[in-house]
Amino acid sequence: MKLPLALCLLLAAAPLAAHPHIFVNTGLVFVVDGENRLTHVQVTWEYDELYSLLVTEDMGIDSDYDGILSEADTRALTGFDMQWIQGFNGDLVGSQNGTALSLSGPSSPTATLSDGKIITTHMRAIEGAPSALTPLVFRPYDGTYYTAYEVGLPVRTQGDSNCNIVLDEPDIEGALSMTRAELAAIPEDYDMEAAGLGDIGARFATSVQISCSAQ
Repeated sequence: MKLPLALCLLLAAAPLAAHPHIFVNTGLVFVVDGENRLTHVQVTWEYDELYSLLVTEDMGIDSDYDGILSEADTRALTGFDMQWIQGFNGDLVGSQNGTALSLSGPSSPTATLSDGKIITTHMRAIEGAPSALTPLVFRPYDGTYYTAYEVGLPVRTQGDSNCNIVLDEPDIEGALSMTRAELAAIPEDYDMEAAGLGDIGARFATSVQISCSAQ
């Protein structure tokens, strides 16, 4: 995603470490049609208070700090995190039977501010609309682990009542210990991809499985 200038400078100055700098609480709504095909997923991101403050100050939003957005503020904030560079996967990966799913870019963005936290939503189409009769797995995560995603908001289906959702939570402490040990053993300027650490965030990702039964 495209980050505000102040935050980009903050992250650029931060040393490589096995801990995130941004925290996002995530929710997912899976849209299933009448033929048990998964057509879309709506993603909700609730940003932590510090990041939200950095964004609103950088954009000149909620300048009176009353936590209430004007119509102009809402328009300015909506889509601020949707300016994705080419190749960015939206910090969401999906698969079925081990084969990666292709997701569209974001659409229908919304943005609000609640209790000092920016909350945004966007919709992504699942190309090919695979049948949910065979389980599908989605994992929201940032491969660099600068952003930590916790699936703490509602995860549900829309359009079908015969679907089941199972969350498989990661062992955060175990993954942190392993990652810190690996990072400590390599030079600071070493190629992370070459070291096999280019997708560290996957270790910290919650797996969300959705499967539907025929009516």
